[in-house]
Amino acid sequence: MLELGKIQKMILRRITVHGAYLGMNDCKDEVLLPGGQIPKDAKVGDTLEVFIYRDSKDRMISTVHRPAMQLHEVARLKVVSTSSIGAFLDWGLEKDLFLPFKEQTHKIKDGDYCVVALYVDKSERLCATMRIYDYLSMESPYKEGDSIKGVIYQINPKIGALVAVDLKYHGLIPNKEFFAHYREGDEIEGRVLKVREDGKLNLSIREKSYLQIDGDAQMILERIIERGGSLPFTDKAAPLIIKQEFGLSKNAFKRAVGRLLKENKVEIGEKSIQLKK
Repeated sequence: MLELGKIQKMILRRITVHGAYLGMNDCKDEVLLPGGQIPKDAKVGDTLEVFIYRDSKDRMISTVHRPAMQLHEVARLKVVSTSSIGAFLDWGLEKDLFLPFKEQTHKIKDGDYCVVALYVDKSERLCATMRIYDYLSMESPYKEGDSIKGVIYQINPKIGALVAVDLKYHGLIPNKEFFAHYREGDEIEGRVLKVREDGKLNLSIREKSYLQIDGDAQMILERIIERGGSLPFTDKAAPLIIKQEFGLSKNAFKRAVGRLLKENKVEIGEKSIQLKK
């Protein structure tokens, strides 16, 4: 049977002025492949791989082009335009993918990237949703210490950042590890801190402290130079100030400042950290 939102192997039954009509052995239904997409050497009886969707007039149609995702899959897509009823996303086909307003979990604007899943709505149309939790798997191949790539799809101030690892698996950057300035739709690289009993992954976007410290120290040194040679607070500053300024935890900040002190590059006054004269 014809399955909306999926790539299927179909038989070329006939060619007309409108294009090629494709079908399947176990189904009488046919779907049009527009003339401009028919392979040059294609003939009746050939098998073609096509994606089934609906055109701008809501007619079932096929294409040899590959969209960014199939039904129930997850992808990171660019916002083409927004309106009061929803947004339209570029997913690699002539007709942009509709993201209804009610399926948006945070505000988006033209040019943003968002993480969405593909589903069929009540009107039998393909649509996108940002509510991707149920489309992600808990059965990842990763173990503690492994490197990962993913996309942040939701930031929850109470628990941290939710990540779609490989756009397939559940990941979480806990608040205690989430100090950098990221937003929804951002791609990240990190490592697995823990594989939870339910299969979900706890992640960190920072290296282990002994590897990260050099980069943190260099960033702080550059920021001090940019500010004319002094920071208006010390390593005893409130964690929120440190996070806002550097995207670091207080412990990471103190370790990095300690490295700069050891290298004789800075000195700490009563209310500031200054370049060593």
